[in-house]
Amino acid sequence: MPVLPALLAFAFGLALVLVLAVGLVTYNSVVALQKRVDKAWANIEVALRQRHDELPNLVEAVRGIMSFERAVLEEVTRRRAAYAPADPVTRQAATSDATSEAIRSLFAVVERYPAVRSQENVKALQDEIERLETLIAGRREFYNDSVYLHNATIRQAPAVFMAGLFSWRPRVFFEAAPDERERPDVSVSGAGPTG
Repeated sequence: MPVLPALLAFAFGLALVLVLAVGLVTYNSVVALQKRVDKAWANIEVALRQRHDELPNLVEAVRGIMSFERAVLEEVTRRRAAYAPADPVTRQAATSDATSEAIRSLFAVVERYPAVRSQENVKALQDEIERLETLIAGRREFYNDSVYLHNATIRQAPAVFMAGLFSWRPRVFFEAAPDERERPDVSVSGAGPTG
C-alpha cells in the first residue's frame, strides 16, 4: 500500500500548484486592470487640463465683441474655476459636465454672431475646444469601460475570494452625480445679434 500515500501526495501537490497558478494569474490580471484604469484616468486628466488651459483664451477672444453676453462668459469662467484635479472622480465628472454645458452655451451664442464666428482666432479656439470635448468624451468612455472590467473581475471567482486579502475595491465611474445632471441655468441677456 505505499503507492496510495504517494498518489495522495502527488494529487495534493498538483492541486496546490493549480491553486497557486490560478491565484497568480488572477492577481496579475487584477493588477493589470488597475493599471489600465489608472492610465485611462490620467489620459482624461490630460484632456481636462488642456481644455482648462484653452478656455481663458476663448473667453478673452470673444469678450470685447460679445460684451453684452456677459452672463454666458461668466458662466464659462465660473465653471472653469471649479476644476480641481485633486477632487474625487465623481466631483471632477460633475465639473466636467457643467463645463461642457457652459461651453455649448457659449458656442451657441457665438454662432448667432457672424462677426465673432468669422474671426480666425475665435474659430481656431472653438475648433480646438471642440476637439478636446470629443477627446474627453472618448477617453471618458474608455475609462468607464476599464472601470467596468475591473469591477466585474474583482466580483467574480476566483478574484472575489482574493479581494479582501489584497484590498481590491471597486473603482468609481466617471459620471455626474444625480443632483448635478441638471442643465445649468445660463441666461443670455442683452441685445440680440446685430450682424
